[in-house]
Amino acid sequence: MRAVDLIEKKKRGLELTAEELTFLVQGFTNGEIPDYQLSAWAMAVYFKGMTAAETAALTLAMAQSGDQVDLSSLGDKTVDKHSTGGVGDKTTLIVAPIVASLGGIVAKMSGRGLGHTGGTVDKLESIPGYQTELTSEQFMCLSKEVGLVVAGQSGNLAPADKKLYALRDVTATVDSIPLIASSIMSKKLAAGAKSIVLDVKCGSGAFMKNAEDAAALAEEMVAIGENCGRSVSALITNMDRPLGNAVGNALEVEEALAVLQGEGPKDLKEVCLTLASEMLSLCNGWSGDEAMQKATAALSDGTAFAKMKEWIACQGGDLDTFLKNRSALKIHSMEVLAPASGYITQMDAEGIGVSAMLLGAGRAAKNDCLDYDAGIILVKKTGDRIEEGEPIARLFAKDPHPFTAAKKRFLSAITIGEGQPAAQPLIYRKIGGIK
Repeated sequence: MRAVDLIEKKKRGLELTAEELTFLVQGFTNGEIPDYQLSAWAMAVYFKGMTAAETAALTLAMAQSGDQVDLSSLGDKTVDKHSTGGVGDKTTLIVAPIVASLGGIVAKMSGRGLGHTGGTVDKLESIPGYQTELTSEQFMCLSKEVGLVVAGQSGNLAPADKKLYALRDVTATVDSIPLIASSIMSKKLAAGAKSIVLDVKCGSGAFMKNAEDAAALAEEMVAIGENCGRSVSALITNMDRPLGNAVGNALEVEEALAVLQGEGPKDLKEVCLTLASEMLSLCNGWSGDEAMQKATAALSDGTAFAKMKEWIACQGGDLDTFLKNRSALKIHSMEVLAPASGYITQMDAEGIGVSAMLLGAGRAAKNDCLDYDAGIILVKKTGDRIEEGEPIARLFAKDPHPFTAAKKRFLSAITIGEGQPAAQPLIYRKIGGIK
């Protein structure tokens, strides 16, 4: 078997077999197939696409290229959630305790943030003592004892995906739906959960800018999961504005704690309950209505909050110290004032994420250090009436020097008009799962 023959085959729009795709993945991962040949193959995929069987085979080959987490000893209740990235997306901090408090087992590996999107691991590391680096024995022990563990991703989880993504990034083949779908799902398959719920974001703060493209990606990922023996569903959710009011690591943890205690923004609560009920539906076999009812009860009666405190403590985190530190925090802040009166008709969520990154809440490069206390609190959002000179946001940072640039970037992300815009749905549609 030769790589050049498989490039030629895909160039002509023909279907590659599982064996051929495994040959390409293994050869590229171990260095036997050079970058320039995989680049040619990726470009052929970009123009000719892949069948559902091809995409599933590619995904499985990438998942099997490195470490795989075996959760079979935990039974069929294991369930994972993946978000395609957004601004203010702290849903794991809320959804995971709800699901674990109702019998689901959430054994999750999460990543760090880069660019305008925040990472779950970064948010958790803003809690004093929280350990994101666990041995496989610790990971499995917490999964069994608590039903909930969130750790950093293994360095050798789907290494083929890391190599292929880096190649796609410099060859203009990132925006190929089969390659995006296989990239995401290879890590989810390697992470071992029986059921997977995908939160596919669309809008200004997401990779997929419209609901149609987001649905196409979701359908591809659901098909991959089902072809690989997993129960998978996807929700298309709105990222045309940040989710909730907080953008930044410790700020988002605070907001998640508020929701778990019956407070917090309505939009964040709605999305979290919908994701949690979908996860519970898959892992417990409940109808959508039953799952929503029980998830809502777990949130309102404190059961989910109790599970959150147990989870954080078992991974070494100290929530009491976190809250004391927040109440005594001495940090620079600046109010962003409305430049005109009217309605906020649009928010560029990506621009707001970049503003938070400029404050130190995110990374422009992988090795950048974070200011865990930096970020933005949104006082007004899309659809709200504002008056000239009133606060629409508050910026926070230990170093005040970035305030001018961050404020300018924030204001450029806000559109003000005379008429109130039509309300947008938070959740556009569901694909797959139990009806």
